[in-house]
Order: sequence, then C-alpha cells, then structure tokens
Amino acid sequence: MILKKLVESLENAPVIMKGDYPYFIHPLTDGVPELDPDIVREVVSGIIRIADLDVDKIVTVEAMGIPIAVGLSLSVNLPIVVVRKRAYNMPNEIVVDQETGYSKGKLYINGIEKGDRVILVDDVISTGGTAMATLKALEKAGAEVRDFVAVIEKGDGAEKLRKMGMKVKSLVKIDVSPEGVRVVDHLR
Repeated sequence: MILKKLVESLENAPVIMKGDYPYFIHPLTDGVPELDPDIVREVVSGIIRIADLDVDKIVTVEAMGIPIAVGLSLSVNLPIVVVRKRAYNMPNEIVVDQETGYSKGKLYINGIEKGDRVILVDDVISTGGTAMATLKALEKAGAEVRDFVAVIEKGDGAEKLRKMGMKVKSLVKIDVSPEGVRVVDHLR
C-alpha cells in the first residue's frame, strides 16, 4: 500500500473538540507529535503520482503545508511560494480573507506573477474556506492554477470546490467524529 504509514497514523490520531467541531491531531496537520519522514515520503510520492506538475511554482499555506511543499520541491526541483498569516507589505502582496471551521483571519501571498502556472498543495481540506480564498486570490493575481492536491480530505469542502468546477485531488479521505478518525478512501 502506497500510503500505509499515513493511513495507520490517521486511524490512530486523537480527536479533540473545539466547540462543536471535532478536530483530529496528527503530525502532518499539526506537527504533534513528531513528523515521521517516511510519512512525508509517502505523501510526496502520492502527490507526484496524481498531480499535474507542469508548473512554475508550488504554492502552500503555512504552517503545515510547508513540510509537504519542501519534500515535493526537493523531489521535482520547483520553487515554493508560502501563503503567510502575516503581512510583509511587499509590492503586489495579495491579501486573502480566510475562514475555517474554527477560525477567521487574513492570509498574504507574495511571489506570484501574472501567468505563473502553479500547483496548490495543502495538508488538509475540511470546510474549504482556506483553499477557496487562496484559489480565488491566485486567480485574481493572474496565476494559472493547474492543480490542487490536499493530502487529507475531510468534511464537504473539497466537494463544494469540485461542484464549482475547481480541480481538487486528495490522497486520503477521512471522517472525523468525537470517537476518532476513520479512513474512508485513499490512493492505492
């Protein structure tokens, strides 16, 4: 199985409640506990298998998309643009309003030029709030989003984006409840 360690680690991930929102804790999505490099290798191999990598740049959202993007960057020799949670006030900085299942805020994109062909990679898509805001901002900047790969898909966010015509791929689909994480589907 291509994602054996990832699947096993997800099935054993603890779940905490943030209000009414069941939140799973995993090294790939939270950095807690330590992140096994074998899991990163599995994820990068999976992304390479399913993604359109005829791109100029890899785009990811801080913080937990960074280990995935770095692994992918080193494997395919592409630069990374990190969508940040703080302003740098650089020329052409793009400000993105973001809302997730448990927080709201702003994101900031630097380093995207009109005509850039990009792939967006992220650790998890849940509500789709962060992904939707980021994809719209990249489009507004004139980038061509060739693909979007979330390692973990949970909730209905990915399906909402697909219904809007956006390309969304994932390596693992999970259900999360207060009782735990259940892997529903995964790349084979």
